Amino acid sequence: MPSSTIQSSSFAPSAPTPEALDALHVRLDALERKSGARSLAVAFYDTETQASFRRHADRWFHAASTIKVAILLGVYASIHHGWLLPHSRLHVRNRFMSAVDGHPFRVAADRDANSEVHGAIGKMLRISDLSLHMIATSSNLATNLLLDLVGLDTVQRALDELAVDGIDIRRGVEDERAFEHAINNRVTADGLVQLLRLIAEERAYTPELSREMLAILHAQEFRNGIPARLPSAVRVAHKTGEISTIAHDAGVVYLPNRKPYVLAVLTEWASDGTGRKATIAEVSHAVYEMLTSKPSADTNGA
Repeated sequence: MPSSTIQSSSFAPSAPTPEALDALHVRLDALERKSGARSLAVAFYDTETQASFRRHADRWFHAASTIKVAILLGVYASIHHGWLLPHSRLHVRNRFMSAVDGHPFRVAADRDANSEVHGAIGKMLRISDLSLHMIATSSNLATNLLLDLVGLDTVQRALDELAVDGIDIRRGVEDERAFEHAINNRVTADGLVQLLRLIAEERAYTPELSREMLAILHAQEFRNGIPARLPSAVRVAHKTGEISTIAHDAGVVYLPNRKPYVLAVLTEWASDGTGRKATIAEVSHAVYEMLTSKPSADTNGA
């Protein structure tokens, strides 16, 4: 891990004051206006101070790829209940059934972020490897294979078991017929924070399974959102999501000499809107500054 100029004295030992939280609201209001975003929702929970913050945190958004965190939970629920083993192998295929009418569809290789899973069609891949591809490179093919394996009901039941609300899973990804019928996966900032907090606090089934999920989330390769303007010593276990009018990032932020905080930033834009990732990065930086009381110029690369 790169060295950092941050010292333990950089961090405020107490919860943010009401004035600091009010100032963050004002800062985010100004950022939303400046960015041109149609909507900006933010939620965080700080496990160090038990402080929380909510801005439009119960607003529903198209989930985009952030729904893959819920699917990851469904996979690990199946492992926890003994229905799956991480080293079990799954036949890689590219044919799925629409949530609308059972009509078959495929995940187009040129619309997927990962070519490795497509290259394995006709072969076998481990559940653990597919889970990593689903999160780290956001493979849509890996996602649909895992969702088909465990089932929508298992994912929703896993969320219900852990009392997570604000996440609604209704279909696989790239199901265009379902999209045309407004059948979409949805999330709120609150829902993603609830789920990630359970994983971060090692309460998602068992500590061991929670740590395995965190390791997968730490492998995320798209780092232009939450991590982009944070100090290089900061580690983020997170999942991004972006489609034509949506850009999100949600994760667990680990600072030196401090317990982590959980942050979700959900945004909606006009189809030609620009500056999406930069806006998420600026929100993340604003939260970091408030919680640590000291900004730093030593940043992760985008």
